[in-house]
Amino acid sequence: MSLSLQSSPSSFLSSSLPKLRLGFPNGCPSSSLLFKFNASFPAIRASSGFSSSLDTGLRTELDAVSTFSEIVPDTVIFDDFEKFPPTAATVSSSLLLGILSLPDTIFRNAVDMALADSTCSRLDNPELRLVCFFNKALVNVGGDLAKLVPGRVSTEVDARLAYDTHGIIRRVHDLLKLYNEIDVPPERLLFKIPSTWQGIEASRLLESEGIQTHLTFVYSFAQAAAAAQAGASVIQIFVGRVRDWARNHSGDPEIEAAIQRGEDPGLGLVTKAYNYIHKYGHKSKLMAAAVRNKQDLFSLLGVDYIIAPLKILQSLKESITAPDEKYSYIRRLSPQSAANHDFTAEELTKWDQLSLASAMGPASMQLLAAGLEGYVNQANRVEELLDKIWPPPNV
Repeated sequence: MSLSLQSSPSSFLSSSLPKLRLGFPNGCPSSSLLFKFNASFPAIRASSGFSSSLDTGLRTELDAVSTFSEIVPDTVIFDDFEKFPPTAATVSSSLLLGILSLPDTIFRNAVDMALADSTCSRLDNPELRLVCFFNKALVNVGGDLAKLVPGRVSTEVDARLAYDTHGIIRRVHDLLKLYNEIDVPPERLLFKIPSTWQGIEASRLLESEGIQTHLTFVYSFAQAAAAAQAGASVIQIFVGRVRDWARNHSGDPEIEAAIQRGEDPGLGLVTKAYNYIHKYGHKSKLMAAAVRNKQDLFSLLGVDYIIAPLKILQSLKESITAPDEKYSYIRRLSPQSAANHDFTAEELTKWDQLSLASAMGPASMQLLAAGLEGYVNQANRVEELLDKIWPPPNV
């Protein structure tokens, strides 16, 4: 979530900082995921720390694309900070699983301190006690991350609350209170909420309080438009997941219409959402995630943020272009092109729970359900592990 980098690595990360390699236990979405940074203000700008184009008269593809969109590394380990220094971070159940799987990481103390929290320990109800430990661990790790990155920290809101608007709001207020106790100000924070109708409504109410939200699991135009109407600070669309669904399934009207227009359904969704946000003056920033190759990235130039895998970033950084080369990078998305996009009356509806439910096709419904299931499984696993190691030794 998350999103622009203009600091050199040494400005916020000491070279003596221990390396962190997070390995995830079986059942996590990706055993190779080491550290995830999903939201960032500011994002990576290739002109700062990535090349010496001013000295050589050359520039990299990363320099070129960074003039159009803010490019954010998808996965980062501390070994990669000098090459691709993150400016923002996401703290999640997935990250907690990684920390809990290793006894010696720089964040393990943050989790141990959560388990030693007397407020949580005094709770008689075991379920409430585990939720308390979980929240405290998220915030302690988030507080540590806030010291390492200059941008915002996006904190995952429990996916088990995805269909409970007031439960989401209460959880965000609880997390904010904990962050306040460790002196992390609200402007450094985003709260990552699934884009169910209840999540979108929670985002609307939280944003009205000045609390920044990051809506994720957006797989349809209706979700994106409803999120924009809610005033979400960041809206995250997963390009590759939409494309994967289209390759293996059929029967989704929105996807079939995009294919009939000759569009990639994932790229088309980002374009349409961007045009809607900019044509109608919504404040939301749009983040394109699950970008699979450089062509995806080139096709999205102009979108606010692009989350790119490290292999794509490395390829962009290693590809040099001379000033007189005729190869040009074209801005595909812009407020000017958005102004010329025509929307149907149905697309311009004021979204509510019923209209959103009827507009979401099988792709967005299935992908949203799969994403929530993964998050819920991770959260349950974190609580199981916390329960096994509580109380910690010598506490």
